[in-house]
Amino acid sequence: MQRRDFLKGAAILSAAGTVMPVLAASTQAHAVADKTCGRRCFTLTNTYQLVAPEGSAGVVKLWVPLPENTAFQQVEKLNFSGTYQDAYISANNHYGAKTLFATWPDAKGKMTLTLELVIETQDWEPVKSGELAHYRAPAKPEYPADVAIYLKPTKHMPVDGIVKQTADKIVGKETEPLKQAQLIYNWVSANMYRDNDVIGCGSGDVAAILESGKLGGKCTDINSVFVALMRAVGVPAREMFGIRLGQAIKMGHYSKKAFGSADDKGFADVTGGQHCRAMFYLAGYGWLPADPADVTKMRLTEKKEHSDPAVQAVNDYLFGNWEMNWVGFNYGRDFDLFPVAEQTPLNNFGYPYAEVDGDPVNYYEPKVFAYDYKSSEQR
Repeated sequence: MQRRDFLKGAAILSAAGTVMPVLAASTQAHAVADKTCGRRCFTLTNTYQLVAPEGSAGVVKLWVPLPENTAFQQVEKLNFSGTYQDAYISANNHYGAKTLFATWPDAKGKMTLTLELVIETQDWEPVKSGELAHYRAPAKPEYPADVAIYLKPTKHMPVDGIVKQTADKIVGKETEPLKQAQLIYNWVSANMYRDNDVIGCGSGDVAAILESGKLGGKCTDINSVFVALMRAVGVPAREMFGIRLGQAIKMGHYSKKAFGSADDKGFADVTGGQHCRAMFYLAGYGWLPADPADVTKMRLTEKKEHSDPAVQAVNDYLFGNWEMNWVGFNYGRDFDLFPVAEQTPLNNFGYPYAEVDGDPVNYYEPKVFAYDYKSSEQR
């Protein structure tokens, strides 16, 4: 069969028809989301009804990204069921990206999977809370092995050539990592722009973006430029791929649409809400959040100039802070899924990925795939 490679550049578990629930962390979730201190609780329900590409037949495989537990998010409950032959959870890949993997013996029958997650989040605001007020950068930074990997280049994020040249021009003679990060963040948020014509979240091909001189794209493009520029000056940085869960409260004062929304009962269709964020690492402190891409999204949504006071307020907040009406899945870039997929390496793992006899299903088209994500917030 002719293999399709339309996702190569951008780049499901044993008793058939059984239901296999899995519980992780705790089955208890807070009944009330304490928004005053940034704590919130969401139920995310994902349904998959796989549709084989025309002409495809054979074994069907589905890889679904799952959230990891961090200081700013916890999975309190996880259940899944469906018509699969086998299904299990694994994190056996280079980035430890937690994955729900499911398989069906052929593409002729009904191929369904339902995943329910209860997720508690906490706004991550180290800069706003003053945690960096007394930070002093060490003269000779040392990074743990699990951090140092985020200094290395990937296929879509080189750290030499035009990337290194651009980074050096931005930081000039500045050598203090936090100040370098601020300079790079401000350059990206001011000089890049959101392009809604880009498919999905973008491919994040940093060198191609810089060489083109057209500094547009979506969240993966924009935040990948930030991450690659940071790595190029010797500061570990990474993206975290995830999805918006509902209404933005703090950031919603500046835009009702740009940062996530929900109805008055807390329900939201988040099927197209995939969004990646960025973070960087300070030796002697740890990871810090950033999101220059959302500055550009707000600017476009509200039709404002970068110098507008509201844009500047958003720009200030999103360096060192995240409002957590969003959940992060993983940090994977240009890596092999497990089990290894036919189309590899995968550019990033923010969307579900499926293959029918090795043919990839277009995850950028949820109605074709088909999948549906719904979120509800406990209030």
